Amino acid sequence: MTASQSAAPTPETTPARALTMSTIAFTVCFAVWTIFSIIGVRIKDELGLSETQFGLLVGTPILTGSLVRMMLGIWTDRYGGRLVYTATMLAAAVCAFLLSYAHTYEMMLLAALGVGVAGGSFAVGVAYVSRLFPAEKQGTALGIFGVGNVGAAVTKFLAPFVLVALGWEAVAQLWAGILAIMAVVFWFTTGDDPVTRAQRAGQRQRRSLASEFEPLRNLQVWRFSLYYFFVFGAFVALALWLPRYLIGVYGFDIKTAGMIGAIYSIPASIFRAYGGALSDKAGARTVMYWTFAVSAVCTLILSIPAADYVVQGIDGPKTFHFAVGPWAFVVVIFVLGFFMSLGKAAVYKHIPVYYPDNVGAVGGMVGMIGGLGGFILPLLFGYLNDVTGLWTSCFMALFVIVAASITWMHLAIRKLERRSVELQPA
Repeated sequence: MTASQSAAPTPETTPARALTMSTIAFTVCFAVWTIFSIIGVRIKDELGLSETQFGLLVGTPILTGSLVRMMLGIWTDRYGGRLVYTATMLAAAVCAFLLSYAHTYEMMLLAALGVGVAGGSFAVGVAYVSRLFPAEKQGTALGIFGVGNVGAAVTKFLAPFVLVALGWEAVAQLWAGILAIMAVVFWFTTGDDPVTRAQRAGQRQRRSLASEFEPLRNLQVWRFSLYYFFVFGAFVALALWLPRYLIGVYGFDIKTAGMIGAIYSIPASIFRAYGGALSDKAGARTVMYWTFAVSAVCTLILSIPAADYVVQGIDGPKTFHFAVGPWAFVVVIFVLGFFMSLGKAAVYKHIPVYYPDNVGAVGGMVGMIGGLGGFILPLLFGYLNDVTGLWTSCFMALFVIVAASITWMHLAIRKLERRSVELQPA
């Protein structure tokens, strides 16, 4: 039997099955990762937290899930996605269960750090799934896997009802139990990817740990990371922040706010699969241009605060009132979520193309920076609320980020085009 034959997927490790189970597992992980977007509102009321303290609480799991992504990605490249994915889910399940026994702000922050491990599953899944598909199908496959972001919507739909009926502690315990069951199911329904099996059979040499970090010296990796800071980091931040925003601005109760927040989360997750297929067909660069352009318009509209304007008319002063109403807000946030989902898939379409042997490290690095956006931005949103007193200040910050992203991308592309022309023979 040749090495290529022994490395071919067995029936237990077919690409379709691995992709399906990885996507389901990521959905459950994401639901656990964003659990504080709902239970955090009740905890804020119980402990009398400030806006900044609330932002720190909902952002702490995002911090952990971001920081561990690069190492989890590297471990996946070295030891296989099946093992690392299962261990990640079990660790997060234990921490989510222990969260239900935390009764002080400090204890909750500590438990939130552990819960955040669930967010690191993204880097594991990207490295695992990408090894099972050829380059021309990786955009679609990774886009489908990224649909697991819909876990944020699952939490927003279901957690408010469990919270109202049984308390926030029951939400933590139930979500922990489901994640533990998912870990067991994943272990018994998947297998190792071809590269991992070849390494364990001695048919492929495992690279040195230092070589895993080599591509991170490239400025291009950091540019991709800024893109993901917006399209993913801002998505996570808004998924966490929207219930609080909707309650504060429009006076919704927590159930209604959770439902509307899910209206944002669902398209920002499900259409990621379409974004992957579109990136395969039209090109990731084109998708990124559309993503940033439309996102800039949306964040600009949402950043305008409600105000009364007085102008001097022919017959005296005239007063005009401007405000983005609740239904207009839902429509714009839906459009923003849709284009963010396309952008998330487009960013990760680039990585296996430019760095096929370092998907774990580069994908983990980009995912880490994007995830850090999900941690930093809620803190920034809370801080801006405290300092400016304007609810729309969060969208002002997002407009600045997307403007910087599209500018850097365009300048980099123009530089590459000029270099390509210079290298062409006369």
